[in-house]
Amino acid sequence: MFRTAVRTVLAHRTRLLMTVLAVMLGVAFVSGTLVFTDTLSNAFRSQSAKSYDDVAVAVTSAGDPGDPEADPGVPQKTLDRIRALDGVAAAYGRVDGFAGVADRDGKLIDGAFGSPKGSNFAPGEDGRDPAYTFTRGSGPLKAGQIALDEGTAGKGAYEVGDRVRVATNGPVRTFTLSGIFTTDDGEVKAGGSLVLFDTAVAQKQYLEEGWFSDVTVVAAPGAGDEELLAAIEPLLPASAEAGTGRELADEQAKEIESGLGALKQVLLGFAGIALFVGVFLISNTFSMLVAQRTKELALMRAVGATRKQITRSVLVEAAVVGAIASAVGFAVGVVLALGLRSGMSAFGMTVPPGPLVVTVTPVAAALAVGVLITMLAAWLPGRRAAKIPPVAAMSSVHAVATTRSLVVRNSVGAVLTAIGAAAIVWGADVGGDDGRIRVAGGAFFALIGIIVLIPLLSRPVIALIRPLLTGPFGVSGKLAGQNAVRNPRRTGATASALTIGLTLVTGLSVLGVTVGQALDRATTDNIKADYMVVMANGGPLDRSALSALEKADGVSAVSPQQAVSLRIGGGGKDGADGKRGPDDYVAASAVTPGAVEQVLRVDVVRGDLGSLAEGRIAVAEKTAAARGWEVGTDVPVTFADHEHGTLTVGAVYEDSEFLSPVVVATEVADAHEAKPYIPQIFVKMDGGGTAANEKVLARALGENPAITMMDHQDIRDQFGGMINLLLNILYGLLAMALLIAVLGVVNTLAMSVFERQQEIGMLRAIGLDRRRVKRMVRLEAVVISLFGALIGVGLGVFLGWAIGQTIRSSIPGYELVLPWDRIALFLVAAGLVGVLASLWPARSAAKLNVLDAIKTD
Repeated sequence: MFRTAVRTVLAHRTRLLMTVLAVMLGVAFVSGTLVFTDTLSNAFRSQSAKSYDDVAVAVTSAGDPGDPEADPGVPQKTLDRIRALDGVAAAYGRVDGFAGVADRDGKLIDGAFGSPKGSNFAPGEDGRDPAYTFTRGSGPLKAGQIALDEGTAGKGAYEVGDRVRVATNGPVRTFTLSGIFTTDDGEVKAGGSLVLFDTAVAQKQYLEEGWFSDVTVVAAPGAGDEELLAAIEPLLPASAEAGTGRELADEQAKEIESGLGALKQVLLGFAGIALFVGVFLISNTFSMLVAQRTKELALMRAVGATRKQITRSVLVEAAVVGAIASAVGFAVGVVLALGLRSGMSAFGMTVPPGPLVVTVTPVAAALAVGVLITMLAAWLPGRRAAKIPPVAAMSSVHAVATTRSLVVRNSVGAVLTAIGAAAIVWGADVGGDDGRIRVAGGAFFALIGIIVLIPLLSRPVIALIRPLLTGPFGVSGKLAGQNAVRNPRRTGATASALTIGLTLVTGLSVLGVTVGQALDRATTDNIKADYMVVMANGGPLDRSALSALEKADGVSAVSPQQAVSLRIGGGGKDGADGKRGPDDYVAASAVTPGAVEQVLRVDVVRGDLGSLAEGRIAVAEKTAAARGWEVGTDVPVTFADHEHGTLTVGAVYEDSEFLSPVVVATEVADAHEAKPYIPQIFVKMDGGGTAANEKVLARALGENPAITMMDHQDIRDQFGGMINLLLNILYGLLAMALLIAVLGVVNTLAMSVFERQQEIGMLRAIGLDRRRVKRMVRLEAVVISLFGALIGVGLGVFLGWAIGQTIRSSIPGYELVLPWDRIALFLVAAGLVGVLASLWPARSAAKLNVLDAIKTD
């Protein structure tokens, strides 16, 4: 039986190639993902260990420069005491923050995956800083100098002695480039930019003079890291902690592993979709091969083969095919890993050098996934093959499904679909995280149920499409419609690939478009300003930026959205009912009275927003209700500088996406905060958002490359960016499902043409020419593809609605939107899949020799 199985594989090489390709895609993504992430992880881990090679102990500070009662970091005197310890060869104080470099056109040199940052040059007694190797020039030794890493200097075409504009959170400054260096810093290796300042300049810019955020300690020969750590820890302030270089390298390696986890999950998601869809193609292929070999298998039964031997022979075929697919898929996966690694440089991310890492895990995963998936998909066809009675060897009629088997299949499918639909509706009604879990579980059961029911659904659904074929395409269209429902199981299995892909993509498209339009309406309805000014790195703006915008020509209103540290209750009781509120801290922001209502929509329910100018506060309606506040309520608070006070509620407004639950005037906040935290500033200008007005703002801000002026479209893109990214990933999944669907349709049509040789020959003999034979096969493929697409679109819309119901409470103005243009595009794509898949089978059918086709055995 084993030899028979192997011969069968070799005898049907062309059709089994389809199965190999389907399995190979999934295996390639699984093995390629594992090899790629292992290689990246090893490279970054080695890089991380290398950056801590000479570090015995590293001190990090969690100090808060904005808190006047807290240490901002590690003081100079502590650094001096560490340097004086026995066993310490050198100790270097570090301070860092954001620093963006402008190129010669004034644009920010973007580090892609690495953030633009600045630090200090900390030379030892020998005048060298071991963290940096200078290839040209030297480190900055005075206030007007900087040094740049090689990558940034190259992007900006800068050489030693050039003048370079550098943007931090404050105004742009121009420095002289004193040197260009290389470093083992992981962020710089990943494509980020690094600017080195003189230590005094960096301290004043990022912390406070005489303070450091980190300290790295180099051990003298013979000194142990643990002993140094024990000696250093008692010297540190309460806000600082220390660890050995090895511990920090291991911690950084874990962070790298965690960061690569998301990428691994996305790539394995592609693999999972490919394998899930491939199961139906594999099962379909083996079902057709079993049907084609009915006489052969029945004859084997007649000469003594048992049912178990027949089933095992089919499973052996599947194992052989799976092993071949696993081997090819693993090889393709390794090539894919190399390609992904090389391709990362195209996105500005430099991967540290290192060998390709191939462990036992991806090899075992490739073999297990390929063989097990193939054997699992072939089990049912093998079981069906074993049931072929020996008497079938005497007949040319293939065994057909019994009434009992059809009833069982349709009953199981109906029950699964009903359970899934009920869970989806239940989850939509419950909402929130619990609702989404129920919807996800229901979606799984509903999808499986629909796939089980697809053969039953094929007749009524295709009956709706058939009239569209008969009129325009005549006899070819009529025959195509009849052929599509001749074998419902085969049609259903073929259409399943498209159903799965379009269910996922349609559901996400419905959800994405609906949420996107809700956010778009929220932006349009709530932002009156022409521009939202932000830092390119997402950090806070300096107070000088607000002052500059207030003085700019043509500006009619300016208000910041300034984050404020505000604790309710002043350490005691809450104000209105004598009870503590839900949380001591409340999200609060400071705005400019009189300007905020011009740049943002504020719907006041009670009171007067103008009371902000009198030192009162405005409160969101839900927050006021939760805490029992009304207009006139005195609220005890504690400010950022730990001073206590009482603020009176002057207005209650409808909750807004762009306003915090508690709003105060900037004058109130600034009196208690040494350095305001301003994430964005809203600006309204005479004449609206125009290119000329944008230039006015840019000049007012000193042509700062790190500051971005976002108009309404930019704001929409920012809020909808993650949604679009997710949709693009899902469209990638659809492309993979379409590729496997093409293989499935090709396989089905090829087998159909083979089985119907006599029929096609007879049609040719009575006058159906080659052109109409090709059209018949093409239309059959289009019908099958559109059938799968219609089922997928319908289920996807249902899932999109359900998931939307679980999040609508958190998205103001949420209303279901059906993206008819995208749905139409999906259906057109499904039709094109059918046309593409039919090219070879249609050509084969048209080339059949009439006499050979109609002759009988």
